[in-house]
Amino acid sequence: MPFSSPFPNLDIPKCNLLEYLFPKAQAPTETPIWIDAKDESQHLTSKTLLQWSKRLALGLDRLGSKPGEVVMIFTPNHVFVPVAYLGIVGSKRIFSGANPAYTVSEMTHQISNTQAQYILAHPSLAKTAVTAARKAGLLAERIFLFAESTTTPASDCSDWTSFLPSPAEADAYHFPELSEKEATTTTATVNYSSGTTGLPKGVEVSHHNLVANLEQTIYMRYLKKPWDHTNRPREAWLGFLPLYHAYGQLYTIAMAQKLQIPVYIMKQFQYEEFLRVIQTYQITCLQVAPPIMIMLSKRPETGKYDLSSVKDILCGSAPLSKELQTEISRKLDCEIVQGWGMTEVTCGAIHVPGGTIDDSGSVGQLDPNCECMLLDDDGNEVPDGTPGELYVRGPNICMGYWRNPHATKETLSPDGWLRSGDIAVCKDGWFWIVDRKKELIKVNALQVAPAELEAVLLEHDPIADAAVVGITLDEQEWPRAYVTVKDEFRDAIDETHIHAHMKEKVAKHKQLVGGIVFVDEVPKLASGKIKRALVKEWAKRDAQRMGGARPKAKL
Repeated sequence: MPFSSPFPNLDIPKCNLLEYLFPKAQAPTETPIWIDAKDESQHLTSKTLLQWSKRLALGLDRLGSKPGEVVMIFTPNHVFVPVAYLGIVGSKRIFSGANPAYTVSEMTHQISNTQAQYILAHPSLAKTAVTAARKAGLLAERIFLFAESTTTPASDCSDWTSFLPSPAEADAYHFPELSEKEATTTTATVNYSSGTTGLPKGVEVSHHNLVANLEQTIYMRYLKKPWDHTNRPREAWLGFLPLYHAYGQLYTIAMAQKLQIPVYIMKQFQYEEFLRVIQTYQITCLQVAPPIMIMLSKRPETGKYDLSSVKDILCGSAPLSKELQTEISRKLDCEIVQGWGMTEVTCGAIHVPGGTIDDSGSVGQLDPNCECMLLDDDGNEVPDGTPGELYVRGPNICMGYWRNPHATKETLSPDGWLRSGDIAVCKDGWFWIVDRKKELIKVNALQVAPAELEAVLLEHDPIADAAVVGITLDEQEWPRAYVTVKDEFRDAIDETHIHAHMKEKVAKHKQLVGGIVFVDEVPKLASGKIKRALVKEWAKRDAQRMGGARPKAKL
């Protein structure tokens, strides 16, 4: 029998996300919610955010943008990113964020795959956006400069404010209402994920998926605390998670509005600046991934700042060892809880309830309205305490993969079960993630698909074949390539040539930090598929030989 959540089902609204976040009966507040971490005077309140979002929605209407079309953003974090997210989604368009570290080829793929009709690009990224758009067949006049302040036109792009109507016109605008059926079938966001295998794919998330996951996450966040979200003490959050990613969108944009919690937005992550902002603004709660926990443990700068305001930390995106969890909890004298999720579950589906003292390394219990199964390789449910692949079902499960019915069929069953690719153990309703069946590599909590890197390597003429897997070095996972070189190039190519090729083609987090190894042959099955389990064993052996330390090669 599938596991069911031990908590009562929630009554989840089926409506436009904007109607959920800005109920008609409540006037939006004038309290600063989205605040620039370097300049408090740069901020938005709920009232000003809503007005800007309406201006964007109406402006897109007047440009000729239609409901159901994708509008992309290509920008670092700043206080107007929530405006773009809510204005695009609320007007029944589809929001898709691109990693600001993307190269031209990566950006071209996302523009082409989403069939984006408009792009809001930060001035620092305009050249890349225009070049990629041209390759994807999108006119430069459909790219608008998008920053926290008005900019001078550049790269044949006008500023996004140039097509916005007046505030008075926006005040008369109303976001479209969605019927219950429309709320479950209208795509709100297409965020990119590697899924269980293969190249990155766009995950279609509906308005109802977003509302459901907000309700579930808020419920779990305060479940065991001596207060709930209506009578909690002061909270202040730090918005350093990337806003092109589901984790940042759920907390920094949507939940901050729903709970009216001020969030200080960092344009880019720098560790000492992260510590300074915590100390300066008395940040109470952090949403992080394991690499941040490693920094808190190991970096000497940690001791220079007063972090006593931090009362709780949620760690997600990848498993955190119970030893590190306990160490940081004692060091900061704060509650640390874990959760499990993936882009395909909107954000999260399993959480340790807030207020729980946990030192076991568990990712928690099933969220309300969720159920799951743990299956062996033959599709049979495993007994309590035995590892099995995690399958999950609930109102937060995505609609499927954007324009990819084959991948959708591989991952989502007709009756709604999502195959996660993660191996979990369940004991008395609590879950631990113990392994990963899916191929993807987690680099600083960002997904990297081996197949994507292998394809890029094979674009380099000297390379005959390649296999990429993750290797754990310095307590973090990195991509490592095993490469076969064509005979005629064996004396003419070394690691530096390959690193230079990769640097030109893929973003920083996809670089082969784990090293490059030249092999006579990449092991394959008769079907031609890489024997990835064997290559992973090579990586484990190499990690032991290297003493778990990263190679010093210059990338």
